[in-house]
Amino acid sequence: MVTIEGNTRADGGKSIENETPETYRERWDMTGKAQYSQNLFLEKILTFIREHRDEPFFLFHPTQLPHGPVAVPSVDPEVAADTTLTPIEKEYASMVKLLDDQVGAIVAEVRRLGLEDNTIIVFASDNGHEIYYSQAGRCEKPYRNLRTGELFDDYRDKYYSDPAGDVFNGNGGLAGLKRSNLEGGVNVPLVFYWKGHIPAGAASGELVSNYDFLPTMAQMLGVRLPVRKDGISYWPLLQGKRWAHGGRYVVFGSNYGPAVVMSDGWKLRYYRAADAFELYNLNDDPQERENLILRYPERAEKLKGILLEECAGDLENGVNRAG
Repeated sequence: MVTIEGNTRADGGKSIENETPETYRERWDMTGKAQYSQNLFLEKILTFIREHRDEPFFLFHPTQLPHGPVAVPSVDPEVAADTTLTPIEKEYASMVKLLDDQVGAIVAEVRRLGLEDNTIIVFASDNGHEIYYSQAGRCEKPYRNLRTGELFDDYRDKYYSDPAGDVFNGNGGLAGLKRSNLEGGVNVPLVFYWKGHIPAGAASGELVSNYDFLPTMAQMLGVRLPVRKDGISYWPLLQGKRWAHGGRYVVFGSNYGPAVVMSDGWKLRYYRAADAFELYNLNDDPQERENLILRYPERAEKLKGILLEECAGDLENGVNRAG
C-alpha cells in the first residue's frame, strides 16, 4: 500500500454517477481528496522516462481519463465557458481535455530528451464510449430513448447519441456503447507514432484488434514468438506496405453475445436475449440500421459457422458476464 498525503477517503473519492444537487455537492467536497491520482500518474511517468532515458524502456499507462465516476480537481477554463453544457458535462469534458494535455506532456518530454527518433508511442482504447454524466431528462443511465421514454435494448431500439441526448456523441454516430457488440461498443481509436519509421498522417481502414499488439510489437522489435498466437502482426501496414491479411476476421464477446467482423466489412452479431442474429455490411451501413440476414442467408450461415467454431461450439462462450 502506498499512502498519499492528504488522501484519506477509504472509497478513493468515488461518487454516485447520476447528477443531482446532492451528488454535485459530494463531488466538489474535497475533504480527504488533496491529490488527484491522474496528476500523480503523470509525475511518475515523466520521472520514469527521465531515469531510463539512456536504456531501452517500456512504459504502459492505463489512464483513468476519462472514466466514471466523473471527478476532476477543476473545470478547464475553455470548457467552463461553454454555456451549452451542464456542470457534470463540463467536468467530464475537462477530464477529456486533461487527457489530451497529459498525452501532450508525455510526447513533449520524449522530444525534449531527444528520444523521439527511437520511441514508439501508441494510443488506444480498451472499449467503446460510455456515459458517466447522466442527468434526468438530459442523457440518462440506464440508457433511455428520450423521444419514446423507453430504455434502449440495442436490438429493436439501438442506442444512438441523438435520441439519447448525448451531446458528446462519443461513439461517433455509431450504434451502441461499452459492453455491446454493436460498433459503438468495440470500434476504438488506435494511433501509432514513430518519427521517421511510420508515415505521418496516414490512415488505414484495415481490420485489426488489440490482440494483434503482441505479434505486431514482436515483429517491430525482431522478437520470435515461441508459440503461435491468434493475433496477426500489422507492422507492414504501419510502414505503408502491402498487408497480406485482407481476408481475416475478428471475433469478440460482449454482454449481449459474440460477434464476428470480416475484413471485407461484413458483420454478424448474436443477440442472446432474443436468440437472434443480425447481418450488416459495415461499408454501406456503419450505423448497423439495416439487418440483411434475410437477403443474404448463405453469407449469414457462413459467418454463423465461423462464430460457432470460435466459441468452441457454444455461443454462450461469447457472453461476457463480468459487467
